[in-house]
Amino acid sequence: MIGTVLSGRYKLEAKLGSGGMSTVYLAKDTTLDRPVAVKVMHREMSEQPDQLERFRQEARAVAKLSHPNVVAVIDAGEDHGHPYIVFEYVEGETLKQLIGRVGALDPQEAIAYAIEVARGLTVAHGRNMVHRDIKPQNVLIDSEGRAKLTDFGISRQLEQDGMTATGRVLGTTDYVAPEQAMGHAVDPRSDLYSLGVVLYEMLVGQVPFHADSQVGVAMKHVNEELPDVQQRRPELSAATALVVERATAKDPSRRYQEVGEMIDDLSTALEVEAARAGSTTGEATSVLDAVPPAKRKLSTRARLSWAAIALLVLVGAGALAAVQLISSGDSPGGGGGALQGKGSAVPLESATDFDPAGDGEEDPEAIGFSVDGNPTGTAWTSEHYDDEQFAGTKSGANPGVGLYVTAESLANPTRMVVQGAPGWDGEIYVAEAGPPPELEEWDGPVATVVDAAGSEEIPLSLSAPARYFLIWFTRAAPSLDQEGRYQLEISDVKLFE
Repeated sequence: MIGTVLSGRYKLEAKLGSGGMSTVYLAKDTTLDRPVAVKVMHREMSEQPDQLERFRQEARAVAKLSHPNVVAVIDAGEDHGHPYIVFEYVEGETLKQLIGRVGALDPQEAIAYAIEVARGLTVAHGRNMVHRDIKPQNVLIDSEGRAKLTDFGISRQLEQDGMTATGRVLGTTDYVAPEQAMGHAVDPRSDLYSLGVVLYEMLVGQVPFHADSQVGVAMKHVNEELPDVQQRRPELSAATALVVERATAKDPSRRYQEVGEMIDDLSTALEVEAARAGSTTGEATSVLDAVPPAKRKLSTRARLSWAAIALLVLVGAGALAAVQLISSGDSPGGGGGALQGKGSAVPLESATDFDPAGDGEEDPEAIGFSVDGNPTGTAWTSEHYDDEQFAGTKSGANPGVGLYVTAESLANPTRMVVQGAPGWDGEIYVAEAGPPPELEEWDGPVATVVDAAGSEEIPLSLSAPARYFLIWFTRAAPSLDQEGRYQLEISDVKLFE
């Protein structure tokens, strides 16, 4: 159809893309002398009444939407059996093409694009319209870096029965919500699930599930938790991981209930990532500038201590319990799979520094960072030592320093995961009550660690349930900030049953 002029006005000049129902062309609006995008329905599809009505429904539905983050409908018509819709032409690339070109995006840019897509969904959901095909292929990035949502071809207004037969699945299985994959009713929360998967792909550089068939991928969305985004990209903040986890909960009642909630948490995550980076970049700058000052959780004009940032993340993420819930594996979203493969997390009450062989304390003000659920942004560090085995500074037959975590109740974990600077040696001790003030009064050691990795998984074998779990460090690692000295740096401790 290249060269065809539709309705005497729109001259088709080049093919931009094609799908099962239609082909999109770059065209020239000869009346206003401007480029436009024209979606032309395939002739064989236009001969099917239900498909023709769906195509017309898209034109009517999107024509009602006016938002900077939604590709605008300019016109619609039919010419010699060719139904068509005319859209604004967005010069740029799709989000899928961008990910394919650069891989995982900068966290700030990924969150900024997610916020813009969510803002576009706000107007659609406000009209009781569900997109049902949120995917990076349907997000256009314009020449200024702004994300625009397009292709409402399978959208449906909730007050109508819609054009979809019962049990028929519409959407792209890489991003499909579990209820949609099962052919059940969908609502705005289904779009938020898909947006959570898109955010995951932007952050990681690939979709979460792979299988031999599209049905296999869809069933993984139904039955499997998403891989832990922080394991795939450790530098991400807990605030960012929380958004992915909550948006992709299998049970819709545990997801964000409306898009505004997700935008609030995305905005907080963007502020946290910007604060950690020291400044904003690219589209993140304009997106963050658009957040009303009254809704800001962090100051972007001042450098904040990590203690302040950690506290404010808790507030912005929706209450003090948020990070505790991340640690316990029972987040409000319940679906991100952050603890996949490790069993059930043991809820932890607190962490305490332990130095009976020295002056009695090792930075007690920062010890809470070891259980705050943020393994990449905050950490507890010991004092600096001149000898890696604490010679001359610690007394007793077993010199060292330690920290212990307190479970909410008696537990019998099978493993401990410790994240932090690598290179330390240590032993794990336990106690049912106390906690004991001297090392000799603890039970153990129940495990030994030599030359720990940055993320060390330690098998545990307890003879009885315990409440207190001590990591006794017998060798420190080289200090990261003082050459020739030694120190311990622990950013996260978790227990799993």
